Amino acid sequence: MAILDILRYPEKSLLKPSKEVEKIDDKIKALINDMGETMFDAPGVGLAAPQVGVNKKIIVYDPHAPDPEHEGEKKEFTALINPKIIASSGSIVSEDEACLSVSEYSADVKRFKNVTVTALDIDGKKLEFDAEDILAVIMQHEIDHLDGVLFIDRISTLKRAIYKKKIKKKLKEK
Repeated sequence: MAILDILRYPEKSLLKPSKEVEKIDDKIKALINDMGETMFDAPGVGLAAPQVGVNKKIIVYDPHAPDPEHEGEKKEFTALINPKIIASSGSIVSEDEACLSVSEYSADVKRFKNVTVTALDIDGKKLEFDAEDILAVIMQHEIDHLDGVLFIDRISTLKRAIYKKKIKKKLKEK
């Protein structure tokens, strides 16, 4: 296993839609394991393949993230291949949502409270499950990455412009 480099905004590849995984082979499984290790090392609760420079519909997430009792204790991750949200309901505000690819910024983001997700697991088995609250937020955030959408695309134009200006200034200083 290896720790992968996480791409940061304004990397243009983060804004491109990902391609479906056609075949789950050893290369895909190795990528998934590297993504899990990278996510925990970062540290984060979710990671999408585009964030590590792979334009494939793969996400990993910490299934224990919604349970503060196990925070940082268990280093297990779940992988979803070709995930899709097929139903959503309710509304919550994800407070201080952040992203491993969006440096030094967090914001309140309006999200669905409940989502139903379909995907394949690492063995190619079809899954369908319901997620609510923080797990629903993780699903929406990571699946957005697969569509080339960052959480800053879901905040106000003004807040997004301020963040982009800050990043451009920081890049000029380097």
